[in-house]
Amino acid sequence: MRSTTVLGRAFVTRVRERPALSSRPPLVRELLLVASLYSAYKFGRRAANGQFADAYDNAASIWDLERALHLPSEAGVQQFLLHSEAVIHGINVYYATVHFPAMAIFLCWMYWRRPGYYVWIRWVLTWLTSAALVLHLLLPLAPPRLFRPTRMIDTGMVYGPAVYGKPEAHSMANQFAAMPSLHVGWALAIAIGLIVSTRTRWRWLWLLHPLMTLTTVVGTGHHYWMDGAVATTLLGVILLALRPPRAEPPVAEPPRPRPEVVRQGRPRPVPDARAELPGRSEVAGRVIPRPGAPGAARPAEEVQHRSTAT
Repeated sequence: MRSTTVLGRAFVTRVRERPALSSRPPLVRELLLVASLYSAYKFGRRAANGQFADAYDNAASIWDLERALHLPSEAGVQQFLLHSEAVIHGINVYYATVHFPAMAIFLCWMYWRRPGYYVWIRWVLTWLTSAALVLHLLLPLAPPRLFRPTRMIDTGMVYGPAVYGKPEAHSMANQFAAMPSLHVGWALAIAIGLIVSTRTRWRWLWLLHPLMTLTTVVGTGHHYWMDGAVATTLLGVILLALRPPRAEPPVAEPPRPRPEVVRQGRPRPVPDARAELPGRSEVAGRVIPRPGAPGAARPAEEVQHRSTAT
């Protein structure tokens, strides 16, 4: 009992901790790793191919479950999109051309511009794809376009461009690997990775990518609502275990000393040596004897008094 408690606390601590940003890993190693993971996923999907009977039985169960949950019909979404041939053709192009190129561009950008977040998002995608592969093996599922009770068509076959042909047991493209939808899971992972690793106010618009992808896979008849819901749930559980790295705060530089400004005032006047003599003062450059000093002018009253006295 005590050991179980310790393990539980360790797991909670691991989930709550956010690792620090890591450096950029070697490029060659990453290319080999991503190529190996993708090859393993493709061969795993092929190994899960050929379970036609189970795939149709599971499709009936998923269809009944969605109706019991009162989810909107996938056929209604497709009928709405079929009102415009240009729209349905554009959605087919989006489904056929955006999935893998968007992921490749995203990983390259994260590797070069956000290397600290690249390792984290690479592990998130690895666990998400691995979990999806396990479900492909355990739960083969016929898509709505191949399940007649849905009354949906393959929009790619009718309006082009077509991605899949006739289902075959030994084909590399496993058309019965619909649960979960990696189109939705990868698109949502791309949006979350860009939102976490950037700081622009417009980063939340990246959520339009998974929303557009969900509308596309449902409207074209490739997936059910539940396929996207399961992919979203798997990604949420993985993100709880693999927290995004924390951005280290920038190191504050020590304040630079401000240079002292020497204020230069008016120069002090140099006293004239003549002004230091007793009985002399200087006004506007003229030397004026002080009253009572030898050579100073006498007042008029004093002169008159002396003249009267004589």
